[in-house]
Amino acid sequence: MEDDQRDEYLSFLKRRREEILRRVEGACERSGRDVSDVQLVAVSKTVGVDEVELAWQAGWRAFGENRPQELKRKLEGLAPRGEAADARFDMIGNLQVNKINQVLGNVRLIHSVSSMHLAEAISKRAEVRETVADVLVEVNVSGEESKSGLSPEEAHASFGQLLALPGISVRGLMTMAPRGDAARARSTFAGLRELRDELRADLGCELEVLSCGMSDDFTIAIEEGSTLVRLGRCVFDPGYALD
Repeated sequence: MEDDQRDEYLSFLKRRREEILRRVEGACERSGRDVSDVQLVAVSKTVGVDEVELAWQAGWRAFGENRPQELKRKLEGLAPRGEAADARFDMIGNLQVNKINQVLGNVRLIHSVSSMHLAEAISKRAEVRETVADVLVEVNVSGEESKSGLSPEEAHASFGQLLALPGISVRGLMTMAPRGDAARARSTFAGLRELRDELRADLGCELEVLSCGMSDDFTIAIEEGSTLVRLGRCVFDPGYALD
């Protein structure tokens, strides 16, 4: 990226971040929450190393990737780039069992443990590496066939087993809402919060992280209790119009 392009893009990233933060603050005010309770992850899976470095300069500190090979490219590319080398990366999206070793130790949080099988596989590999992986359990609250994750009923039935697995620490829950339907998005996010509250009451677990909300619906998610939102297009795409 040429110097003038970098300057122009950095200026855009700063302006857009300010707009996003204003919307986060508004959603927190409407729902009686403290803005410090909400963490923002910039989903960097569609951009390059230069864009991530500039996003760091604009104030972003946590990024999300969904492909281990792209995660590796970003980590290696940022390593010689000063403070940006300290960027936090999370693994979002479906994680294949045969890619687990590429992720362990390289991400702060795995967002999408969508089955007991995957949880057990992460547990076994983490034990071999003598580490503990922080994970979120993905729940298909909306019931859409196109979405992965445990059903709420499956989550209730298997959560005790998930919590007991060695090598992983279940930090919370994650879900994705139907696109283009604000009412269904709101009910999906509310359903995740309610499930978290039920599991807390039943099992005594904290589950402090609720990961839900993306570019099109993050303010709704925050109003319904999300503590972590994943923002891609609205962060990196100058052509994306915030409502």
